[in-house]
Amino acid sequence: MVKEQLHLTHRFTRAVDYARTLHIERRKGTEIPYMAHLLGVAALVMSEAGHVKFPVTEDMAIAAVLHDAAEDHGGGLRLEDIVRNFGPKVAKMVEGLSDSLAEDPNNKVDWLTRKKGYLNRLKKEPKEVQLISAADKLHNARTIVEDYRVIGPEVWKRFKRGRDQQLWYFDELLKIFRKSGGNRIVGELERTIEELKQISASEKV
Repeated sequence: MVKEQLHLTHRFTRAVDYARTLHIERRKGTEIPYMAHLLGVAALVMSEAGHVKFPVTEDMAIAAVLHDAAEDHGGGLRLEDIVRNFGPKVAKMVEGLSDSLAEDPNNKVDWLTRKKGYLNRLKKEPKEVQLISAADKLHNARTIVEDYRVIGPEVWKRFKRGRDQQLWYFDELLKIFRKSGGNRIVGELERTIEELKQISASEKV
């Protein structure tokens, strides 16, 4: 494993502030600030420093904080702004983490088309991007499990698709992550998805 140390600078602080002013929304169906998700994903990514076969860099941590910026707040124009503020490496990673670059988030193509397109592109993304993607999906899956324990099947109403298609998407993501070699985050994602399948298995869908 790579032992190169990860150091955060003012660039990471600026990225957090950039995201804070951009993502003023709440997580779907909750009162939780969206920043909780972004910082959670960044924490998962940074926690893999020294545990994966490549350096976990500050650019990766910044891309984790900004991974939804283009998808949800401006598309290609947002990417251009990220290039200006954080450089082309970060912007390239954010682009690889986005399933849509529509300028207006309300004019995205349909869910299934977006997800299939993302899966096809993810297969070709470098391991650094795949690690951030896996962290994003793990944070999402954990949140669904936690909320399912409280409100049960009602949790699916927060999403554009229900249980079957959400689990299909998670399974397809896992295939890609496993094929790339896996890591601790992928292992935890697999366990979390299995728990989600088990606790929701009695649903009539």
